[in-house]
Amino acid sequence: FSFSWQTTFQDGGEEVEDGAVYNVTLKKVQIQQAANKGARWLGGEGDQLPPEHTVRQYETSKIRAIKAGTLEKLVENLLTAFGDADFSYISIFLATYRAFASPRAVLELLLDRFGNLEASSHGEVANLNSLESEMVLRVEIASVLRAWLDQCSEDFREPPDYMCLLKLLDYLKNNMPNSDMESRVQNLLKQFQNQEVEAVDGFCSTSSSDLVDGEELEISNPEDFSSFQDHVVAEQLTYMDVMLFRRVVPYHCLGSIWSRRDKKENKNLAPTVRATITQFNAVTKCVISTILGTRELKIQQRAKIIEKWIHIAHECRILKNFSSLRAIISALQSNSIYRLKTTWMCVSKDILLMYEELSEIFSDHDNYLTSRELLMKEATSKFANLDSSEKENQKKSQKRLQLQKNKGVMQGTVPYLGTFLTDLIMLDTALQDYVEGGLINFEKRRREFEVIAQIKLLQSSCNSYCLIPDQKFIQWFRRQRHLTEEESYKLSREAEAAADTNILSPKSQKSMVKRISTLFLGTDVFTPPKEQPPKSSPVGGSSGESTDSASVSSCEFNHSETEDVCMTPVSSPEDPLKKSSVGSDKGYDSDKGSISSDKGSGPSKGSIFDPGSGSDSGSIPTRDLGLVPSSAPKVLPVYNRQSGGSCIIRVSMDGLHASVYKSILITNQDRIPDVTQRALLKHNLEPDAVEDYELVQVISEDKELVFPRDANVFYGMNSNVNFDFILRKKA
Repeated sequence: FSFSWQTTFQDGGEEVEDGAVYNVTLKKVQIQQAANKGARWLGGEGDQLPPEHTVRQYETSKIRAIKAGTLEKLVENLLTAFGDADFSYISIFLATYRAFASPRAVLELLLDRFGNLEASSHGEVANLNSLESEMVLRVEIASVLRAWLDQCSEDFREPPDYMCLLKLLDYLKNNMPNSDMESRVQNLLKQFQNQEVEAVDGFCSTSSSDLVDGEELEISNPEDFSSFQDHVVAEQLTYMDVMLFRRVVPYHCLGSIWSRRDKKENKNLAPTVRATITQFNAVTKCVISTILGTRELKIQQRAKIIEKWIHIAHECRILKNFSSLRAIISALQSNSIYRLKTTWMCVSKDILLMYEELSEIFSDHDNYLTSRELLMKEATSKFANLDSSEKENQKKSQKRLQLQKNKGVMQGTVPYLGTFLTDLIMLDTALQDYVEGGLINFEKRRREFEVIAQIKLLQSSCNSYCLIPDQKFIQWFRRQRHLTEEESYKLSREAEAAADTNILSPKSQKSMVKRISTLFLGTDVFTPPKEQPPKSSPVGGSSGESTDSASVSSCEFNHSETEDVCMTPVSSPEDPLKKSSVGSDKGYDSDKGSISSDKGSGPSKGSIFDPGSGSDSGSIPTRDLGLVPSSAPKVLPVYNRQSGGSCIIRVSMDGLHASVYKSILITNQDRIPDVTQRALLKHNLEPDAVEDYELVQVISEDKELVFPRDANVFYGMNSNVNFDFILRKKA
């Protein structure tokens, strides 16, 4: 006989039971059966029977997948899912159940209600269709327990009493004495008891308690930093990232878990995720401190350090380490580094192009489509797939990649964890925890598991790395004293002021400007903006403050506009090339994260929920100095004209002459409190006094437009008159 078959699936609707709702799918298999022997006698060619002599049989099976249910039903389904052909259910449940239950609650249900064979012989066991005997039930429970220990053994780490592990051990002694699983649980208990309370790995800590006696935190000596080869720095950063990422407990990333981290009682919540964030912050701050920490550096020396970090970022790309790659790019896009326009002019053209290409990986276009596609493409590939539009960079990349291949060592992939945290928080926000009847929405957990599975896949790929720690670099890295945002901004201003007074011949100045402006021929020539000083509150993770409560994806923009005290007539137009556009503040917000707003109650600008806000940590520095965020308008905003969703307004203080004003860039996202706060900062007034002032637009000598408290300035203003505003103290 010969056989062939064809499988089709059909939606079978829903089945509702007491305490559970199931999605039903009908699997229909068509089997064609033919008797080969004597086929030719029946008119067939070769061994093929004519259609009228082919026997067709149909087999239909039902696949049930639980959609929602009580906790009891979900736990019971662990024992019946295999019989219902829902083969992934156990893995999904174990990866996500911490969002709606504790390990103890699940274990008690599994062992006391379903595992107590004597008590349940006339109860639940009789109602479990797929279980026909006591032995089958015991095997099913053993299978679930084995999967639990394999996939989520950390669930049983509950020092100091380890109640769940002791309860499990007691069950195994009574029901499966001398089994391999009993030995395994005993060994796990000993392992947990012998280990100290698990602490976050100290690679990225800047606490003095992590240093050897006599060591102190220090600002990096440029010579010390330059002594490390680029590929060595990248390998060591990757080594630290790999060690931390492999330890990430996937359920710590769940939106319902991670979103509770800001509460005081949850300061120790999700420690494995916090550890990766601390490392990310440490890399970012290390980049800034090496560039700004030494006041005596000359312009060219500072530019060389920037070039070195760009090369290190490129080496991270070759190693498929997207975490440190993004940390370095974020640091180079921070306010304090971004504003070093004279220093950036000394960075070579080829390296600026390399920097732009690396930055484009994290473009916020289409919800970070580029980085997502690249991550999935390289998740399990042996080596990075490097493409460059610049021939010279392409040659260098291929040469370095060939060296990696010649070593015969495959590379894993370290992701930027913030992408997954963003997706999981989005899912948690968008989908309900419970459905009608108070049933747990398990469809939500299936969706979350799709993201968790990607994290697990990447963790598995990290086993391919073969990196050896360099204690000299690690000790140097740990000794770095991280600058606060205020310190870095102050040092940045000093460095730029020194650069401005540095003796440069007119010819050399002209050649540098020409080189930068022709670097991206055909685009607008752009002058980096002057920056406003950071707010008085330090960025989390600066001196005296912990960074580990950050969200990985918490780099955000602050608008930075030009600050002018113009004595020209109000009616005279300004040269648009003297105006500057939006700046980039990549300061790491270690308390809020990219999803939560300042109050943690909603999406912040630039998050996945607000793609049009134009504020995101993944903006691409492009054009001119390679420093213009991708969200900046292509047409430079100018005074008295709304263009590309932005414009420049002039704000003067009530009581002062109208020609003494501050120029402020506003976008179509800005409301009165935002603009008022920036205007106060520009006028060196206390920004917290927003409620004490009102913003009005001057229409004519005897007319003015007063804005409501939460009005959108861009859309509410009169665009037919001069964009002149007054900041007036309320009566």
